[in-house]
Amino acid sequence: MAAQWMMLGLLAVVTAVVAKQKEAVLNMCMDGKHHKSEPGPEDALHQQCSPWKDNACCTVKTSEEAHKDQSYLYNFTWDHCGTMSPKCKKHFIQDTCLYECSPNLGPWVNQVDQSWRKERILDVPLCKEDCEQWWEDCRDDLTCKENWHVGWDWTTGNNRCPKGSMCQQLKLVFPTPKDLCEKIWSHSYKHTTYSRGSGRCIQMWFDPKQGNPNVAVAKYYASAGQGSAAHLPWTVVALLSPALLALL
Repeated sequence: MAAQWMMLGLLAVVTAVVAKQKEAVLNMCMDGKHHKSEPGPEDALHQQCSPWKDNACCTVKTSEEAHKDQSYLYNFTWDHCGTMSPKCKKHFIQDTCLYECSPNLGPWVNQVDQSWRKERILDVPLCKEDCEQWWEDCRDDLTCKENWHVGWDWTTGNNRCPKGSMCQQLKLVFPTPKDLCEKIWSHSYKHTTYSRGSGRCIQMWFDPKQGNPNVAVAKYYASAGQGSAAHLPWTVVALLSPALLALL
């Protein structure tokens, strides 16, 4: 009987820890190259990053660099096949701001073993309007690669098209909005049929005067259990299995 009460107590502790971990993913910064250790207010984030100034994972400096054609953030240039159009570049800046600044991506954060980051996002459900408008505004711009995460020529210190590649219209490299959103950053995003305001998809950008809609979206997916295992401490996992077996 004493053993059973001990196990029940252990399960209660584990349950409390799991609940706390689920709550934590609703307001967190991933372990990335330029992310803050925890979200907090910033005085004035730059332009496209401004919606997150009340609670941000990025600094003012990071938000400024996100808007440069070639910044110190990753030495990455959008203009690898000539100058990218302003209407297209706007979406890539918003994409960068979401990645660097949002504290609402916790349900999709996964651990990775990379020199420049320990965590990344995977399959973030992006609203269909964001995917479609991104593709529409960039379809006639040029690129030479499908996956922009890997495979570049970095011999000059900046990303250049790899030998043998050819610059062509983005709509030929990514025939559909789904192709663009899911393939360009190795499945960081997931194309969805959900619309803005549905509470089921992340908006790449929003009007801060209307509040941050991504807060409710993160809460919905965290409640559904998505991503919580990625943040479950190994000590809890180690304790949980024997406790359950002992009660069987």
